[in-house]
Amino acid sequence: MLKRVFDTIASLLLVLLLLPVILATALAIVWLMGAPVLFRQQRPGLHGQPFEVLKFRTMAEATGTDGHPLPDEARLTKLGVQLRRFSLDELPQLFNVIRGDMSLVGPRPLLMEYLPLYSAEQRRRHDVRPGITGWTQVNGRNALSWESKFDLDVWYVDHRSFWLDLKILAMTAGRVFSGSGVSKEGFATTEKFRGTADE
Repeated sequence: MLKRVFDTIASLLLVLLLLPVILATALAIVWLMGAPVLFRQQRPGLHGQPFEVLKFRTMAEATGTDGHPLPDEARLTKLGVQLRRFSLDELPQLFNVIRGDMSLVGPRPLLMEYLPLYSAEQRRRHDVRPGITGWTQVNGRNALSWESKFDLDVWYVDHRSFWLDLKILAMTAGRVFSGSGVSKEGFATTEKFRGTADE
C-alpha cells in the first residue's frame, strides 16, 4: 500500500515538474517525425496480465518492399536516439504508473511473446508490477545478457522494499545523465529473447 501511494504521489509531482520537458518532447516529435506522438503496445503487467504501455515514439514508420516494417535499427531516428539515450521516451509511462498499470520501480515490461519462453524462475519477475526503472536498469541495462537481466529482476522481487526503491530511483538519475547501457552493440536496444538454453 505504501508503495502504491508513493508511486501515485511521486508520479503526479514528476508530471507537473517535467511538464515543460514532456510538451517540448511531444512538439519535437511532431515537428521532426510527424504523428503519432505516442507509441502504444500491449505488454505483460502484474501476473502477466496485459496492459497498454505508453512511450514517446522513437522510430519512423518505414516499411520494406514486402510491406513489412524495416528492422528497428533502420527505423530508429536521430531524435529517437537522443530520446532513448536520456530515457525521455519513457516519460509517458508516468501516466501508466498513475493509472496503476506500472510502478516507478520494478522489472521492465517486455514483450507479450516472451511469456511462454520464461523458465519458472524467470517468470517470477511478474510477481510485482513492472517499473519505469529497476534493479536491472541501474546495473547494466541492455548491455547485460537476458539471463543476467532476469536474475537481477528476480533478485529485486525477493528483496524489494521501500528503501531499495529509493536507492534505485537515486541511482537511476545518475544513469540517465550518463546515458550508459541504452543499447547492446549492433542493436537499436537489444536482441530478442528466444528462451534460455537447458531450461
